[in-house]
Amino acid sequence: MLATREREAVLTKPPGALGRLEEITEWVAAWQGRHPPNVTHARIAVFAGNHGVAAKGVSAYPPEVTEQMVQNFVAGGAAVNQLTELADADLRVYEMALDAPTADFTQGPALSEDDCAKAIAYGMMSVEAGVELMALGEMGIANTTSAAAICHALYGGAAQDWVGPGTGVSGDAYAAKVAAVEAGVAVNADLRDDPLQILRAVGGHEIAAIAGAIIAARLAGVPVLLDGYTCTAAAAVLHAVDEHAIDHCMVGHLSAEPAHRLVCEKLDQVPLLALAMRLGEGSGAALAIQIVRAALACHTRMASFESAGVSGKAH
Repeated sequence: MLATREREAVLTKPPGALGRLEEITEWVAAWQGRHPPNVTHARIAVFAGNHGVAAKGVSAYPPEVTEQMVQNFVAGGAAVNQLTELADADLRVYEMALDAPTADFTQGPALSEDDCAKAIAYGMMSVEAGVELMALGEMGIANTTSAAAICHALYGGAAQDWVGPGTGVSGDAYAAKVAAVEAGVAVNADLRDDPLQILRAVGGHEIAAIAGAIIAARLAGVPVLLDGYTCTAAAAVLHAVDEHAIDHCMVGHLSAEPAHRLVCEKLDQVPLLALAMRLGEGSGAALAIQIVRAALACHTRMASFESAGVSGKAH
């Protein structure tokens, strides 16, 4: 970090003129533990899982869309495929027991302790040697319902504070979503004292895997870009365990899902982009990779005042 600050101070610009790009460069250098920081190998990891609560009619799409979209990722037809190519990154899609959705969390915990631990461990394996930046995303019909339940359990308030349209629900479907979140948090109330128990109670395979990927990235010194609401909810679980647990993470974009702004405020995170996106699948985090690359390019390639023959500040 010190080496980064020293170089920033002599580049051909007023101090702080690149704003958050300077913050990003310092963040990458700090977590990679090297100067100059570099991102040659960025990975986008998308975790896909199905949710039993989908049977409550909380989504505009049926559960089989999760597996169909995974096949679309594999075929290269999704938005994240195009954004991955533009970001010069690699895309990995991790299927999480798509034929075995979680239990309906309105009736009890979505996952057993063993299944939740296995999902976390599976997510940890996504952080492989040589990866220098991770962008995390998800795919799972009804997972914004899980995200809302996690946030409601962690932060309180009313269920509707945390529930949004997700894939585009309104009317009766929105009411069903609010009711499911209320019921899920109420029936699992005895687990609310432990954030990891909240994760298994109202989370999902893919959400637990994202938490695992965040943990593994921390241990490996890899900075992480989080995608939207569901991904940030996974990070919120770890933040509730230890407020410094996600210091190596930045939120890539502010989702159009209304409660995403609220959870970002709880985490003291200011997303890098705000493009009214609500797609999931890592799309916002994938876009943010290019912002990170831009920050590093300015830091490493700009001339210094001395090398460019430009006069520094007069005072």
